[in-house]
Amino acid sequence: MIARTVRIRLTGTPTGHRVRLAEFGEEIDPLQREQLIAYGLTAQQTLTVLQQRPMTVILCEHMELALEHWVAHHIWVEEETRKPG
Repeated sequence: MIARTVRIRLTGTPTGHRVRLAEFGEEIDPLQREQLIAYGLTAQQTLTVLQQRPMTVILCEHMELALEHWVAHHIWVEEETRKPG
């Protein structure tokens, strides 16, 4: 099997999936970006999506974080998909 990385928005990640943080979109304010980094959201950090409604809730290390959908929409994550090969 060959692993292929797919980049998607955090809001497009189904509940229960584990992904890696790729980057913050330019739309996120620098101060808010610093706050997210202080909570442990750094490049390549593994996240688990716990819920998408009414807010996006993720597990980052051992801490649950609730994010407004606007913020989660501008966070890009990577998901590995397996292709037969």
